[in-house]
Amino acid sequence: MNYTDVITNAINSRLKNPILRVLEEIRIVTLLNESIYISKQGDFLVNDKYTFEIGGKNKSFKQIKELANSFVVSDNIEIGFGSKISLWLFMLI
Repeated sequence: MNYTDVITNAINSRLKNPILRVLEEIRIVTLLNESIYISKQGDFLVNDKYTFEIGGKNKSFKQIKELANSFVVSDNIEIGFGSKISLWLFMLI
């Protein structure tokens, strides 16, 4: 995966502020030292097993609800719950 793919993925999704979304996705890609691919249903597929959808505080599981091993990574939340992970926790990797 390269940064062009990340930028294209963010721009193709209908976002109010694609620049912030691109920065969030680049941060996740650079922090994870794994095999990362663009996912058909989420933003990223990690190690052919884990699907991550990156978004803001109100990001839902709508796109990935039927996938096993799927997670929403949200900005602007302090504590995650269930399969929703706070973006700042990735800084601890």
